Amino acid sequence: MAPTFHIRTFGCQMNEHDSERLAGLLVADGMVPASDPETADVVVFNTCCIRENADNKLYGELGRLKAQWERRPGLQVAVAGCLAQKDRELVRAKAPHVSVVFGTHNLERAPALLRRARAEGPVVEVLDAPPPEAAEGEAPQAVPVRRSSFAAWVTVQVGCDNSCAFCIVPRVRGPEVSKPFDALVAEVEGLAASGVSEVTLLGQNVNSYGRDLTRRRPLFAELLRAVGGVEGIKRVRYTSPHPKDLRPETMAAMAETPAVCEHLHLPLQSGSDRVLVAMRRGYTAERYLERLAAARRAVPDLAVTTDIIVGFPGETEEDFADTLAVAAEAGYDSAYTFVFSPRAGTRAAAMSDRFVDPDVVAERFERLRVVVERSALARYRARIGRVEEVLVEGPSKRDGAMCTGRTRQNKLVHFPFPPGATPVPGTYRRVRVTGAAPHHLTGALVADGTGHGPAVPAAPASVPVAVRHA
Repeated sequence: MAPTFHIRTFGCQMNEHDSERLAGLLVADGMVPASDPETADVVVFNTCCIRENADNKLYGELGRLKAQWERRPGLQVAVAGCLAQKDRELVRAKAPHVSVVFGTHNLERAPALLRRARAEGPVVEVLDAPPPEAAEGEAPQAVPVRRSSFAAWVTVQVGCDNSCAFCIVPRVRGPEVSKPFDALVAEVEGLAASGVSEVTLLGQNVNSYGRDLTRRRPLFAELLRAVGGVEGIKRVRYTSPHPKDLRPETMAAMAETPAVCEHLHLPLQSGSDRVLVAMRRGYTAERYLERLAAARRAVPDLAVTTDIIVGFPGETEEDFADTLAVAAEAGYDSAYTFVFSPRAGTRAAAMSDRFVDPDVVAERFERLRVVVERSALARYRARIGRVEEVLVEGPSKRDGAMCTGRTRQNKLVHFPFPPGATPVPGTYRRVRVTGAAPHHLTGALVADGTGHGPAVPAAPASVPVAVRHA
């Protein structure tokens, strides 16, 4: 009987895509996905370390799994990803029942490391940089096991060359390395041939894609045009750009390439120039707003989302007031707001004498939430009455009578399906928006004479995925 595996993922879309790749490697090595960790022979935690609560969550999960490991001595527990890259041997020191630890640079080695651990005992293998090339026959050729049959992530670049004071990504992911242009276009062509109609381009600083290839200029605008021109691709998204590198040609490519969606995720982090300097972000609040305004002029009906950190070391009430002012002026469609989390090895972690009182941070966090949700609700309400193209994701998790999908602006929409009909994931429907909340829309199908909105054929089903996301 083939051994089974279960992957639990913490973190960003890059981590999720890594888990899909990891699942593909394990399947190619003869393993079978398990629906939950209780029945799996191998449990893999693919980790994030951007914030401290990710560390705490992992070690808590490992603690809970120890009892199961004691009942089943043959169970293998592996820790991969960013936290493994950061903590290395510390993972096993805290959780001795972990048998394999590997980092961000040797994911393809996972099957070999699991076999080695079964034969020889626990293995910790974390590389400081990607190997020049994989050893011949070391890793099986594998196709990622995707969660979706119609939408896919495409990693265009790994690593980061920036030096943001709060961020540990350069330490755990390394410097920027771009994938070859033609290889990426070919990858998207292959995805389209398999039934994928939406792709999201991933990179730590995606709009600097290609700078390490040309040594003179980024190629991201050209990549957007090329990927958007692939037959069968109806939607192209990307995340995340850095404001200091957002270029006019990228906005022009968004405006002129029909497949590229009208959505821009543009991290602000702080609205205070003083804090932005301390963060080493490379722009001012004024420059940020200028680039945001230019993006909105270039791309009609652009939705904008962002990231904001509350309580960066030394943040004063005046600094925070500047953040509230910029957030209000920007009028975001939504925002991911975070309480500052010190990460060992970053510049900000060394500013402990300037950490902001947690009660003050909590109060500021709530004030920011009010400002962001006010603008988000206004943006969502402005969609009422409009007919949106919605990519169907499937039945709502909360109400089986409702269908869930996303607009080109990446807004979640809930709408009822006709009685007796089944919403087909991967089809496109026309939905008239009838209601709005700060985080989703409600609507109704626009009938085409049959009671259904226009649809494209459904994509073929994908292999079941044993990847659980935190």
